[in-house]
Amino acid sequence: MIKQNIFFVIFFTIILTNTYAQKPVNQFDNDGKRHGIWTKNYDGTDQVRYKGQFRHGKEIDTFKFYKLANGKSVLSAVKVFNDVDSRAEVKFYTSTGKLVSEGKMDGKNYIGKWVYYHMKSNAVMIEETFNSNGQLDGFRYVYFKNGNIAEQLNYVDGKLSGESKWFSEQKKLIRVSLYNNDELNGDTTYYDTSGNVSSKGKYKDDRKVGLWEYYKNGKLTKKINHTTKEVFPAKQ
Repeated sequence: MIKQNIFFVIFFTIILTNTYAQKPVNQFDNDGKRHGIWTKNYDGTDQVRYKGQFRHGKEIDTFKFYKLANGKSVLSAVKVFNDVDSRAEVKFYTSTGKLVSEGKMDGKNYIGKWVYYHMKSNAVMIEETFNSNGQLDGFRYVYFKNGNIAEQLNYVDGKLSGESKWFSEQKKLIRVSLYNNDELNGDTTYYDTSGNVSSKGKYKDDRKVGLWEYYKNGKLTKKINHTTKEVFPAKQ
């Protein structure tokens, strides 16, 4: 009898301990702000949409977000918030759990450096930087799977500006262009697979203007004035 009583005491102690250990969810503080652990399911389902913790209305620590795949919740993003502002370290995932991209967000804006990865590979595909307004700012690099640079684009406040370059997978320069206000403005040079100039001239507001030179195997073949449409054969 004594052993039986001891068993029931232990059993109910465990039940009570587990009950008190489980924190309430989806609670509000005295000001009506979300506070403590929150979780939400997709409407009409028992599949979780997100889980995280609030402190008097502010997201803190780790939030996990899910998408539905074949009717089941699958992790799609993890955001780790700080205690000071709305900025968070963010990682996005495929439905199979592979890392797609990572960086920082401030609210809905991407900020700072972001890195994207090739599908079915851990190789970096894109590196880019955003300013505090969520606009691309600085160089944006695109990489082939072998790690060589495919594109080097320069942005200012979300728009292409200055010199940008394109390369082949074998590191050969393909094109160099000048941009202003997100449009081709200024000199552009194109190269063939051997590294020789294939054409060069100027753009204005994304259109070829003035005299352009065209080459084959490194030799000048003709000139075209794209403003007047005149064609000038190369001198023999």
